Amino acid sequence: MEKRVALELRGRNPSQVKELNLDNCRSTNIVGLTDEYTNLEILSLNNVGLTTLKGFPKLPKLRKLELSDNRISNGLNFLNGCKKLTHLNLSGNKIKDLETLKPLEEFEYLKNLDLFNNEVTGIDDYRSKVFGLHPSLKYLDGFDKEDREAEDSEEEDEMNGNNDSDDENLDIDLGPLVIDDGSLSERPEESRTTLPMLLYTVYGLLFHMGYLLRSSEVEDEEDEDISLSAVYNDNLVEESSASSLFDGSDVSEEEDIEDEEEDGENDADGDHNNKVQDGDENADGEPEESTRGKKRKHEDDDEN
Repeated sequence: MEKRVALELRGRNPSQVKELNLDNCRSTNIVGLTDEYTNLEILSLNNVGLTTLKGFPKLPKLRKLELSDNRISNGLNFLNGCKKLTHLNLSGNKIKDLETLKPLEEFEYLKNLDLFNNEVTGIDDYRSKVFGLHPSLKYLDGFDKEDREAEDSEEEDEMNGNNDSDDENLDIDLGPLVIDDGSLSERPEESRTTLPMLLYTVYGLLFHMGYLLRSSEVEDEEDEDISLSAVYNDNLVEESSASSLFDGSDVSEEEDIEDEEEDGENDADGDHNNKVQDGDENADGEPEESTRGKKRKHEDDDEN
């Protein structure tokens, strides 16, 4: 058991441990557990082989103790150092009579006791007698006085210490709170002065963050406007250059067409003048005479 306890510590201080599981570690007596476990709330020693509880440490915050399937027949008085105990499982042990259970009367917070599979359960009026021994007891072997089964949620609350028995141990200082005309409170002078400063600081941070966000949005919009105007200007330049090229091509084509027409007219005039001067050829290939030549020849024939 001592080696198992050291292993379960995992390098922690015993006062830091709240739950410890030593099931099946095999030992006839308590070894390795000390009073240093001042904050231990849950301890499990099932199927260890314990024959006695002698040497059980004082655990002031222990609420749940599992001791099932051992060989314990007496010595429950060694648990007196666990005054906060609410859940005790002694099922599967060697408890034979009610006298052995007498020490449990000192556990004023005990709510759940399990004695299943012990010889004591065979006593006449066993349940009523055990409930009579422990007025605080709510569940015996998983059932209440009316044989109603315990609900899991209630058992968990008891294991976690969520019961009314600790109400008297609550020590809450309500001195700083003073109710005056429906207002909630009046705090000491130091705390009153720090609250406005805190609110002012938070407001300043929020305002500064908002300013930064607005500035970044304005810069993004300006960059977007500049980029859009640049793109628009580039488009205008491209369109103007394209149109000038297109217009120039049209002008040049029209000038070429006009030049060709003028050249054609000049050629036609030249050909006509040449024909007039040189005379056209007739159908036989001979040059035709001009009208002036024909008239003179006719006059010569008349004179003869």
